[in-house]
Amino acid sequence: MDKIPILRMGSFLLVTIQVDLYDRLALNLENDLVQMVYQTGARGVLIDISAVSIVDSFMGRILGNIASMTRVLDAETVVVGMQPAVAITLIELGLSLKGVHTALDVERGMALLQTQYGLHTQSADDDVDELE
Repeated sequence: MDKIPILRMGSFLLVTIQVDLYDRLALNLENDLVQMVYQTGARGVLIDISAVSIVDSFMGRILGNIASMTRVLDAETVVVGMQPAVAITLIELGLSLKGVHTALDVERGMALLQTQYGLHTQSADDDVDELE
């Protein structure tokens, strides 16, 4: 079964989606991310969708669900790298992605989490770990 890697960077989790998400993979990502937020105590989740060219209503709902579930676990979610065509599609589908924060790229997404939410990435002692 395919899995999307989840990287821990200090108090953040970083997910880079490099493949088209079919339903089962999207549901697994949702479950894995929520479990990792709980297990690691992560305060921020960055989801990089810069390689995603098509988003359907199901994937839009999954992103909204992830943001809602992680917020309940005291973590903020930022989706980064959204292509203009994806943004247009989401609006045309009527998906506002309530609770999902966005930034142009990972660097700006991390800055958003650090400044707006007072979160910190990695200290000199932290490692970047791949969690699965």
